[in-house]
Order: sequence, then C-alpha cells, then structure tokens
Amino acid sequence: MFEGVIPALITPFRDDGAIDEEGIRGNVEFLVDQGVDAVVPCGSTGESATLTHEEHVRVIELVVDASSVPVIAGTGSNNTAEAVELTKKAEDVGADAVMVICPYYNKPSDRGLEEHFRRIAESTDLPVILYNVPGRTARNMSPEVVAKLAKIDNIVGIKEASGDLVQMSEIIRSTRDENFILLSGDDALTLPILSIGGKGVISVVANVAPALMKELVDSYMKGDVERAMEVHYRLMPLFKALFIDTNPIPVKKACELLGLSAGKPRLPLVELSDEKTEFLRKVMSDLGLI
Repeated sequence: MFEGVIPALITPFRDDGAIDEEGIRGNVEFLVDQGVDAVVPCGSTGESATLTHEEHVRVIELVVDASSVPVIAGTGSNNTAEAVELTKKAEDVGADAVMVICPYYNKPSDRGLEEHFRRIAESTDLPVILYNVPGRTARNMSPEVVAKLAKIDNIVGIKEASGDLVQMSEIIRSTRDENFILLSGDDALTLPILSIGGKGVISVVANVAPALMKELVDSYMKGDVERAMEVHYRLMPLFKALFIDTNPIPVKKACELLGLSAGKPRLPLVELSDEKTEFLRKVMSDLGLI
C-alpha cells in the first residue's frame, strides 16, 4: 500500500463550482488502468483547504468507490479535533489509510506536534502517514519528532516534502528499527530519495504521466538505475512545468489538456495564464503526452 507511485489526486469541479463526481470516478479509473500503486484524495493537490467537511468526506467516499487500489485519504488540519473527526469519517467510508499534514499556521512546538499526531493515531485503526511540507505549513517536522512518532504502531510512514535530503537520510536512519517508510513528496527528488532508501512517491506528476513515473520508480527498484535516470531526466521539464504556478493550478490545466476532468481551481487560486498554458502544452507535447 505504501510503496511505488501514488498520485496525489486533483479534485475536479464543474462549471458551477460543485464537485464533479463523475469526473472523480473517471480520473481514478484512468490512473488505476495506468498501474498506479495507490491514490491520495484530499491532499494539497486536491484543494482540501477549500473543501467543506461534507465535500471532503464525499470526495474520499467517491474515490474509495471508484478505486481498486488502496486509498490513502488526506485528513489533516491545524485543529487536532477536526483532524480526528475527518480521520474517523475517512475510516467510516472505507479508506485504507490516512495522510495527515503537519499543522499549519499555528506553529506548534515539538511537544505539540507529538501530541497532535498521537491523538489522531489513537483515534483510528487505520495506518497513518505523516506529511511534512514546511513550505506550506511554516513548520518543519524534525527527524527527532518523526523518530518518536514512528514508535506508535499505526504511524507507518512520512511523505517528506522538505527538500532536505540530509533530513530525510536522518529520518530513514533513525527509524530503521520501526515499521516505517519514507515517501518522496517532491517529484523531482524521487530518484535521489529512492537512492537513500525512500520507497516511492506521493506524486503530482503521476496525475498526467503515471506510466512514466511508474517506469522511473519500478526501474530503480529492479536495480536498473541507468534506465531510472533516463526517465528522470526525460521527465525533468514536466517536473518543472507543473510547478510554474502554485500547485495544483498547473496540474489541473495539464489534466484538462489530457482530456481528464479538472475544472477551475477554487479561489483564492485562479486558472493558469494563457502564456503559461502554452508553455505547459509544449512540454507535454514534447513528452508525447498530448
């Protein structure tokens, strides 16, 4: 469930701004057909920050219904009680695991972080994956905090998007005796993270190039490092293009260009500019995606 290529799903919206339920099903079926290992609804890429609680749970429910691979539901919040509630509801609708972001904005102490995640883990029988993305949360989870949390039975891994390979190496080193893995949270760092002991990627790029991301990860895991490097460098322009604006603005446009369901992002995010769209279109065309 926690290894390989795991797309962080977009949440498609209709023209009236409502969730595109059929679009969610279609997107999930496309990704499963392409061989992804699991899917993550309601993460940052899924615009969880602008979903109501009812929409959040409904999206998880729709993905569970559409998916034949494990569903790792995003259930994080900077309010511990809210995160516990979302986690329980994700379990109720059939999610296989949850991913919980480091609390954002309120910048808790290390002790606060430990207690936050402990409370969430104790509220569920599901496996819990931590999510560290200090560029969005303004709070980095140190290797020391992660090592303590890894001792909790159902905290089984971390999505690491700090960009700090030294920190990630220390996390892997300090959790080797636990049932705990590290997943890349940054597509462009997937290959180097695999080389230090990471087990896969929770990926934005896999929404639009799932087969290539699978080839990169699978090649490395099979020992074909040279092929993994070839795919990595082939994908580099797309890694960069999907972050020419705030995620998920570019990936939603890329999904639209592929013919998948996307719709406009919700405010305060706005659509990709025409100039950036043409740049993205060229990158995707050069890769043979469109």
